[in-house]
This record gives sequence, structure tokens and C-alpha cells, in this order.
Amino acid sequence: MHDYFVPNRDDFEIIEKIATSNDDTSLVMLNLNTYAPEADYPNGALYTEWMHVLGMLIDQAGGKKLWQLPVFGQPIGSQELDEIIAVWWPSHSAFLSITEQPASEENFRLRSLCLKNAVLHRCPGDILSSP
Repeated sequence: MHDYFVPNRDDFEIIEKIATSNDDTSLVMLNLNTYAPEADYPNGALYTEWMHVLGMLIDQAGGKKLWQLPVFGQPIGSQELDEIIAVWWPSHSAFLSITEQPASEENFRLRSLCLKNAVLHRCPGDILSSP
């Protein structure tokens, strides 16, 4: 397992605490992805297959992909990045449920083949109008 697949334990504890509380709220996960050459982003078969399975997983867990954009460059800063994907989740518990969904195992298998690096940012989901 690569380091970028190891969850930030402190943040996952916060997510788990919120998910089991009476104050579970919606959230947006901002996925900052850099792809491995084998993924052949953006048109490769491996990448395309993962995006299909990821879409199924998001649907199964009750989320909604808000947008998905390629990164063309960085006028300020330095971070290798290919794509940003924003996913809205109705609750923290819905986000955590992705590991229990039928498409989960295949999603994480393809994810591990496609990604060179990934960073997820947890953002508030309740400031958006209906996704």
C-alpha cells in the first residue's frame, strides 16, 4: 500500500465521530488526483474503467459527482496534479459507507492502479444549493 492510500487517522476519527452523532451533515470531498502513466489519463482504458466503477460506487453510497475538471497548470505554487473531482455526500456516514458498497472492491483495485498520488479535502456540503 502506498503512503497516499493511508488515511489521515486524525481526520478519519473526526469523520467517524460526526457520522455516529445526531449532527451528521453533508460534505463535499475534493479529490486532487495525479495519475500513473499506466492509467493513460484522460482517455486510457484503465482510467475510463475506473471512472465508470467510481460513478457506480458514488451512486450506491448516495453521493453525487458535482464536477470533474482537468488541471491545465498552476499560475501560483507547485503541485503535480492532473484532475480535480468534487463529490457531494449527503452525510459523513454515507461517505464512510463506500467501503460497504457492491462496487467498492473493484473501485479500490482500479484506484490503486490508476493513481500516482491523491489528496482528499473534506469541505462543508451544506453551503451548496441542492446538488
